[in-house]
Order: sequence, then structure tokens, then C-alpha cells
Amino acid sequence: MAAQRTGGTVTPRALDRIIAKAHIYSYGEGPKYLMSTKRILKRFPRLYAAYRAYRDSRLLKRPPSRTPLGFWLAGNEAMQTGEFETTETQVVQQLLPEVDVLINVGANIGYYCCIALEMGKQVVAFEPLPANLRALMRNMELNQWSEAIEIFPLALGNRIGVIDIYGGGTAASLVEGWAGQSADEALQVPISTLDTVCGQRFRNTRCMLLVDVEGAELSMLQGATKLLNNDPKPIWMVEISVTEHQPSGVQINPHLVQTFQLFDQFGYQAFTADLQSRPVALAEVQRVFDTGVDTLQTHNFLFRDTAAGTVNPPIE
Repeated sequence: MAAQRTGGTVTPRALDRIIAKAHIYSYGEGPKYLMSTKRILKRFPRLYAAYRAYRDSRLLKRPPSRTPLGFWLAGNEAMQTGEFETTETQVVQQLLPEVDVLINVGANIGYYCCIALEMGKQVVAFEPLPANLRALMRNMELNQWSEAIEIFPLALGNRIGVIDIYGGGTAASLVEGWAGQSADEALQVPISTLDTVCGQRFRNTRCMLLVDVEGAELSMLQGATKLLNNDPKPIWMVEISVTEHQPSGVQINPHLVQTFQLFDQFGYQAFTADLQSRPVALAEVQRVFDTGVDTLQTHNFLFRDTAAGTVNPPIE
């Protein structure tokens, strides 16, 4: 499978042919990747680098369209058509009227940022992956929200510095091996903590934190103790995988219990972020971890102030 070369690089036309023959599907179109084909490409680092650039450029070139929610969006067909995370979208729409600020950790291309901005909320977004970040900024420009959002090109954890991030699209993770990603796909990105970036800024402000960091929840929370202890306490909606996407050889999220315990220590009650919105006790989480039997049946959870006596209503 010879590729045309110009000045020592693979031309876009040649790369198109290689990808077409290998049946690689880029982000948002059918399978995220055919892993066997990726392994073949990784034998040729320059070709694989060209593939990644091609994949990222296609994300940016996708034409925008108006979503059923009223805003313009480019970069993901499911988000454009209203088929993306339909239950999670309903939960977010129900909760946003209770708050003034959305802090979106792992904002990806800005789908939930757009929902909040469309509702007139202040938005602070964190997204470390360069391709996602460019698409996020494009979507803000499409809706004339470029001056209505704060965007931080950072990963968030429990330390400050530089860290590797693996993979791309909606599955990018700070956890090596997450969802089958390998060290070959690592990019270095800056990392900080929510306490460092936000400090006491949101004291006396009603906030919602929407967190999707693909396996790195605990370390992110360990760097967010000021917000966990904020007054008033924020609403947290966090994706916490129980068994899905774990690195090879890992059967269940090793930080599952610790993550729920941390919220409990700061005075939060856990609920499933689904149509039932039922309370989740620490005892159930411990039992899931000990037995490997997942009775939680979701990977999205809400955490709300226990002292406020909040009863989270089912999604209508």
C-alpha cells in the first residue's frame, strides 16, 4: 500500500486512499477506530501522525447545523441531531435552572456549554485536547458566544504541571490504557487543579459542575476541595465508570468506593443521573466493588448537598 510523498511527507490525497482502504472511521462516524488498522499504522510513526492530523482536521471541517435545542454546532453528528446522551441532556436541562454557573470539566467540543449558554448561564469550560479545544472555540464563534464563556486549555487533577493524555474524541483520558488507548497515542498537556484555577471565586454562587474526565475523577476531585466545600455546595454531575473502559486486566474501577466516599465526607448525597434518579448509598457502592455485580446500572451520578435536605426528583 504505497503512499504518495511530497517533500518527505504523506499527501492528503494518499492518506485518503490509505484510510479508505483500511476502513478507518474517524471520530463521530460509526466505530471510533478499527483497532487492528490502528496497530498497523502505528508501525509507521510519520504515517500515524499524518492520520491523527487528518482525523483532527476532519473534526474541524464538519459543516455546522442548528440542533433541536436551538444552537449551532459542528463536529459531532449525534450532538447535531439530538441523539447524543439523551438522558444526560434531560438531566442537565432540568438542573440548570437551579444554578447561575456551569463549570464543565472535560468540555469536549462544547455541547453542554452550548446548552447552558442558550439558557443564559455563565459557563467556565476546561478542555485539554487540542482538537476538541479548536472545535469548542469554533462552536462558541458560530453562536456568537466567544465573549460569553471562559475556556481553560487544561487537564484537571490533584497536581500542577504537565501530563500525558491518551486517545482522542470523547474517549480521551489521563488513564493509560483507558478504552483500549495505548501509550503510542499520548500527547502532553498542561494540568492544574480546580482549587488553583477557581480558588474561592464562586463563594456565594450557585454552581453546577459537569464532569467527564474518563477515569480520572478521583484525582480531579482531590484537587477541588475548595469547590466541594463551597457555600452553597454545588450540584455535581459526574461520569464514573464502574466496569466499562477500564485498562486491560482491570475488572472494576479501582477508585469507585473512594470517589463516593470523598463526596460523602464533604456532605453530599449521591443519586443516579438517570430517569429514576434514585439515592445511592455507600453500602451499595461498596457491595458493587466487593462482588463485581453492578446494581448501579448507570455511569452517571449526581451529588447534592445532604444538609439542604434535597430530594432529587425523577426526570420528567
